[in-house]
Amino acid sequence: MSQQGLSPMSFPTAPDKTALEQGEALAPRFDAKGLIAAIATHAGTGEVLMLAWMNDEALSKTLETGEAHYWSRSRGELWHKGATSGQVQVVEELRIDCDQDAVWLKVRPQGDGGACHTGAVSCFYRVVGKDGRLVRQ
Repeated sequence: MSQQGLSPMSFPTAPDKTALEQGEALAPRFDAKGLIAAIATHAGTGEVLMLAWMNDEALSKTLETGEAHYWSRSRGELWHKGATSGQVQVVEELRIDCDQDAVWLKVRPQGDGGACHTGAVSCFYRVVGKDGRLVRQ
């Protein structure tokens, strides 16, 4: 998974739509705030674990280390998932969508296997009922 030498802001810009959608260069399209959506799923079960955000540094660090790094919008800082909780996410595969504005990480959670700061395995631990009430699963 490691791609040594990749540093923040080293991603190219695709020259055209064909290169963006069909080319071999990773050319992520960060939004106006410099972020890209990142969806993490469990590599073994396929369960959706979380949706987070990455900036160029987080994406670079993820590629360099093979462990998920995100950008915390609430704290305004780079976040190495699991650095304090032990729930490091080892990246088995990273995909980018067709127009390169979202990434999908297939991860192996470490520690107790959780992904959510609430202690749940997945951040998507509640089902919205027809009446709009939330039911914890």
